[in-house]
Amino acid sequence: MEQAEKLPRDYMTAGGSIGQIRRENEEIHQETLIGERALYRGKDLKIYDCVFTDGESPLKEAKQLEIYDSLFQWKYPLWYCEDVTAHKCTFYEMARAGIWYTKGIRMTDSIIDAPKNFRRCKGVELCRVNIPHAQETLWTCEDVSLEHVTVDGDYFAMNCQNLKIDDLRLTGNYAFDGVRNMEIRNSRMITKDAFWNTENVTVCDSFVSGEYLGWNSKNLTLINCTIESLQGMCYIDNLVMKNCKLINTTLAFEYSDVEAEITSKIDSVLNPRSGEIRAESIGELILEKDKIDPEKTHIICRS
Repeated sequence: MEQAEKLPRDYMTAGGSIGQIRRENEEIHQETLIGERALYRGKDLKIYDCVFTDGESPLKEAKQLEIYDSLFQWKYPLWYCEDVTAHKCTFYEMARAGIWYTKGIRMTDSIIDAPKNFRRCKGVELCRVNIPHAQETLWTCEDVSLEHVTVDGDYFAMNCQNLKIDDLRLTGNYAFDGVRNMEIRNSRMITKDAFWNTENVTVCDSFVSGEYLGWNSKNLTLINCTIESLQGMCYIDNLVMKNCKLINTTLAFEYSDVEAEITSKIDSVLNPRSGEIRAESIGELILEKDKIDPEKTHIICRS
């Protein structure tokens, strides 16, 4: 112990990287933290108005963190962490791949300007968070809650499970590929190839625009939604649509098992596999007997 007390704050770790003496049960105010692993394995820290810069992994393996009004300007800031609260924080473009393998993180009123964030995390809560460069963000995460979140970027939320989403504003293609067990409410999404290869997804009171919506999925339910899609809702096992409107939607339902209550006209329907489709009218109905059995789908047009 006597020898450890003589170590300077900055020291060379066994792996050759620069770190600092572990800090625990401490409030840290308005510091600029420089160097690799600046607060490595910190515990029970309250961090206010600090800047993390010029060093990778500043909070790697840290636990019980409260971070307020702080800036992250370098790579991998929160890897392998546990029990993190971040409020009014900013992650700059170079804070890429910022939060991986972390368990239990709640972030509010923050901006994440870096791509490839949130990978293999468990217990992620984002509220009033803006992610303007969300390429390859939120991959293979579990137990995710998003509320009042804005996202712009391709391949958002790939292979995640157990998601609850309210008031999402999403622009970016290939969203939610491979997702399991998700509820989305009160959201607006412009996203080509969304909900591919998903299972047990429910979308309520939302707007979705994008080609090839929902292909190769199982148990996809859309309630009180407005949809715009070229060749949307195809190759789906158990597609349910209740009180939905389809705008500029063509060649819908190909090879899908569908129960659809549509309150508008459908521009065209192609080869549904089975079920019932109710709509105001259908502009073009294509049923090819060499590909499907038309008798297995009941179609009702009100006008």
